[in-house]
Amino acid sequence: MILIGLDDTDNLDSRGTGRLARLIAADLAAEYALMGVTRHQLLLDPRVPYTRNNSSAAILLDVDGDFDLSALAERVKAQMIANYESGSDPGLCVAQHVPAEVVGFGQRAKRELVTREEARALATAYNMPLLGLGGDEGGVIGALAAVGLAATGEDGRYVLVGRSRELSGLQAIDALLSAGITAVQTLGGQPVTAGMVQSDKLRPARRNGRSVLVVERAGEYWLPIKLD
Repeated sequence: MILIGLDDTDNLDSRGTGRLARLIAADLAAEYALMGVTRHQLLLDPRVPYTRNNSSAAILLDVDGDFDLSALAERVKAQMIANYESGSDPGLCVAQHVPAEVVGFGQRAKRELVTREEARALATAYNMPLLGLGGDEGGVIGALAAVGLAATGEDGRYVLVGRSRELSGLQAIDALLSAGITAVQTLGGQPVTAGMVQSDKLRPARRNGRSVLVVERAGEYWLPIKLD
């Protein structure tokens, strides 16, 4: 799997990082098997200069064998520069093999302050492309964190997976599974195999490397729950 982390690509008046990640993913999907795009929540703290909610995004690609990460990084970099928003501090990271130290960095970025210098040192140590593309380049923190968190298979939620964004209204479980969601379950982990689900703006969680839609009962149908 190839993981592409993006962060801080927006300002208060522009589209968010998740939307840019989806646009880039759509372009890459013409050549690579797209596994999805995930959102990862980072630390919410007044000392962190985030735009809205301090979340970063990861694009997940399924590839075989070793891969030219630098070439892919340059391709995504060009798209990010073409979509640069004034006042943003974008960062980009591309990885195939994610070491435990980078996973740990991502997990720490959810609960404590981490620095650009630490992010760059880790990326250099493991020869991972990590690029600052404007402003103060603070987005390198979230970009590296997104890669580490997505690599666990146990963090964040999908903002794009299969055809799930095309669904609307009440849909049967089979329709959700056919659209690319792997499983539907309750918050307690009980599988849900029957009934109708409100499918507007589905954001399944990334759990065990899969897209898992967590739901709760709301009268005669199931209502999705958004998890970080």
